[in-house]
Amino acid sequence: MTQPKIIFLFSGKRKSGKDFISEKLLSRISSRFPPPCATIIRLSAPLKHEYASQHGLDYTELLTASQYKEQHRHDMIKWGEQVRARDPSYFIIRAVHLAKGESFPVWIVSDMRRRSDLQYFRTNYPNECVTVRVSASPDARVNRGWKFTKGVDDAASECDLDDVCAWDHDIDTSHGDEATTSALIGQLLQRCRDVGVVVT
Repeated sequence: MTQPKIIFLFSGKRKSGKDFISEKLLSRISSRFPPPCATIIRLSAPLKHEYASQHGLDYTELLTASQYKEQHRHDMIKWGEQVRARDPSYFIIRAVHLAKGESFPVWIVSDMRRRSDLQYFRTNYPNECVTVRVSASPDARVNRGWKFTKGVDDAASECDLDDVCAWDHDIDTSHGDEATTSALIGQLLQRCRDVGVVVT
């Protein structure tokens, strides 16, 4: 596996905006440095794939922000925790492979949710990790379609990183401020330049 030059680790609660910013960062990098040098790694993707396969569900629907996914989210989280209890790195290794991470110098991990995720990347890639915490007020998240779900929003998948304070970057997306988002993207692009990934 090729060693990545930089790994952006995004963390945030549901409807915080972490996926939006991850996609925006990928778009900016891809438009400025062809051929593609970055990939989004979704740690939940192999979990959803295996859960769908074992339970006869529609994998593509589980990847969307749909009611179908919400119907299965609680049981899927519970199943995933059982797998992680046996091997905390199980889904991470598969997510990297699924995203063809070995082919890209820039990894954008869009959904880091647990301390074990953070520990894995910091242990295996101690010089490449850049952490980004994305937050939003409850009202802003409600306006984006979030609804508190017991067993989901109070589970480790949403709360395990709440007490972590030492983030390299953090952003509050409550007001949808484009200037603030652009400023963060600019800082992350500069980090790419600093490690030799040339983006303009």
